[in-house]
Amino acid sequence: VSLIPRLDYDNGKTYKSRHSFIKKLYKKYMPFSRARWLFIIVIFGALYFVFISKYIFFEQSDFQPPIKEVNNEDTKLILEDLVTDPILDSPIQVHNDQTWSERQMDVKKAFKHAWDGYVRDAWGYDEYHPLSHSGSNLSNAGIGFTIVDSLDTLLIMDLKEEYEHARDWVANSLDFNVDGDVNVFETTIRVLGGLLSAYHLSGNDGLYLAKAIDLGDRLLGAFSSPTGIPYASVNLARREGIRAHFNGGASSTSEATTLQLEFKYLSLLSDNYEYWDKSQNIMLIVDELKKYDGLVPIFLSPNDGQFWGGKITLGARGDSYYEYLLKQFIQTSYTEYFYRRMYDEAIKGVKTHLIDRSYPSGLLYIGELAGFGDDVISPKMDHLVCFLGGNLALGATRGRKVQDVQKNMSDNDLEDLNIGKELTKTCVEMYFSTTTGLAPEIAYFSTSDDATTDIIIKSLDGHNLLRPETVESLFILWRLTGDIQYRHWGWEIFQAFEKYTKVEEGGYTSLDDVTVVPPKQRDKMETFWLAETLKYFYLLFGPDDLIPLDKYVFNTEAHPLPIFSPTSEDAQARIKKMPN
Repeated sequence: VSLIPRLDYDNGKTYKSRHSFIKKLYKKYMPFSRARWLFIIVIFGALYFVFISKYIFFEQSDFQPPIKEVNNEDTKLILEDLVTDPILDSPIQVHNDQTWSERQMDVKKAFKHAWDGYVRDAWGYDEYHPLSHSGSNLSNAGIGFTIVDSLDTLLIMDLKEEYEHARDWVANSLDFNVDGDVNVFETTIRVLGGLLSAYHLSGNDGLYLAKAIDLGDRLLGAFSSPTGIPYASVNLARREGIRAHFNGGASSTSEATTLQLEFKYLSLLSDNYEYWDKSQNIMLIVDELKKYDGLVPIFLSPNDGQFWGGKITLGARGDSYYEYLLKQFIQTSYTEYFYRRMYDEAIKGVKTHLIDRSYPSGLLYIGELAGFGDDVISPKMDHLVCFLGGNLALGATRGRKVQDVQKNMSDNDLEDLNIGKELTKTCVEMYFSTTTGLAPEIAYFSTSDDATTDIIIKSLDGHNLLRPETVESLFILWRLTGDIQYRHWGWEIFQAFEKYTKVEEGGYTSLDDVTVVPPKQRDKMETFWLAETLKYFYLLFGPDDLIPLDKYVFNTEAHPLPIFSPTSEDAQARIKKMPN
């Protein structure tokens, strides 16, 4: 019996009657033997293979699938338009380890150039001004923000001499009994986070834990509000919280909800669970408040425990709230599903209300809402939002390589991963679209279908503060997907920083306007250039076993803290009390 059926059904007959040439072929070749038919199949199969090969054998990192133009208000179509990630079905790409090792050393040289300038001109001060060769403090009396913020970077980069110098300063000069007001959030993420990370990476050097406990006790004074939501600032000497002088005394939502990783880890190390309880209480209050599909306004009142105002953004004053929802779930080995539930609700809200695409290229961006319940998306996106690309990938994979977990990833996980990839590509375009190759602090995206450029930079928004968020997402996505393009993009961005922000005498500086060459330099090196941006570059170009993502969670200042199992009775009791 022939394996190939004869065309003796109705449609086949109709087809033959209309085409005499086909009819002749049919009569002549249908009696072929099975072998001849198999031969013909092989030939046609080979031709088909050649025809489609150009769609199969493409360079993964250069693959740019077409982006469909959509109605800006139709979020459903925007999400449906997400492309399938070609990396999911391909192995980690081969690359030249020697090249990337050399580039990692270039980052180390950049760090040393910045550090040496600070040591020479501003040692012990909170911040460095490389053009004027001076330092300044963030409060009445400084607490060495730059030094403490850089401790773990020094350890990771194995800069032994520089590290010992910094440790000596911490041991002999760091004193938190200063009669000055400090921002609770900045002091927690930079100084407390820096001390805790240094404690772990140094092999449990007790100096850092003692300093962390002293600082943590002083920061608790900020929680003395009627609701337990911390005031924006605290006087470290008097241990008194100080309410903000604007917006009715409200604290930033992101600042009040971005203390938990540090305080929980401090509780674990010190066996004092007051830090854990006070920081967790904030999240319990926020969970009970009315939200807009998981999205929250950017101010939170310590006085009545309610949101203040209605603006919703994943940029300034909103960003790290969403970041820490996921990272709190990660920190305790994925045991506190309370935080995963809040994170999932928030990301669903982002997909429903904040995602849009630009014209003419269809870049995916995360917009803002002017008011609670408002669905008119402002096409404004802060560079700060660029953390979300990596965060979405972490949430989708739990810090493991995509090729190892893809079979167990849900449709929602795959969607989150692809949104993260597209958003990160947009953030990279914010760099590559300027004449300096550096991103502005704020970008607007074209919403008109007759636009000729996707990204608009307004005159007051073109400054660059040496921010880390895009490099952070490049690092995470490289680690999780193995797509070499993320490293190449990172290298291009690093070279632009080298070209335009480096001060030859020492240090790096912020810029006034990335749209002009040469850009005017601002004379300020933010502490996060050493603590975050250069650290993420170093890790991006380094081996995967250096601070692995399935063993560490980075706080919002890029201080790696170990993921731990809450085995103590105190920790387990607190987790059990949490709502689902």
